[in-house]
Amino acid sequence: MRQNPARRAALLDAAIEVLAREGVRGLTFRAVDVEAEVPNGTASNYFSNRDDLLTQVGHRFYERMEPDPGILAAMLEGSRDREHVTRLMHELVERLSDFRSGYLALMELRLEATRRPELRRLLTERIRADLDFNIGNHLRSGMPGDRTTVILLYLALNWLILERLTLPGVFPDEQIHDLVTEAVAHALPAPGNPA
Repeated sequence: MRQNPARRAALLDAAIEVLAREGVRGLTFRAVDVEAEVPNGTASNYFSNRDDLLTQVGHRFYERMEPDPGILAAMLEGSRDREHVTRLMHELVERLSDFRSGYLALMELRLEATRRPELRRLLTERIRADLDFNIGNHLRSGMPGDRTTVILLYLALNWLILERLTLPGVFPDEQIHDLVTEAVAHALPAPGNPA
């Protein structure tokens, strides 16, 4: 197996694009080579088999979605109120929506995980760790709300992003801002206003 990290990343990025466009059935070593504009056989030098490629694509998506350290620092700046949480959720929805191919590739991986136990294990561990990180970060930062608040926002906003990227006519872009704001308001009522 080849070890050039930049080439491996480029191949994985190409695989994300193929997955988003063609689905799991279209993800072949040849398709990745074509998308990455590398010689035939390059991807097969980097990944031992298709399962290995799928697993590494899952890792690469999360690498690329790691929030900028500035975003994490911004979470600790300013007020600790519902408006601040709302701003952070708007940023999150935009960041994930802007990486359309990555998000759609992740959805393809999630569907494929129902048939591949190793991929299911990887995604379960990674998504659980990501959710636990977000819960811990939220609680440590002193933001209002609790563990359930974070879980409700995770569930609501993930589905909203999926709708936005796959069936944009269901909720047109001009509604997205208001829907994110309302999701936060319902998951995190204003002080003195019970849910």
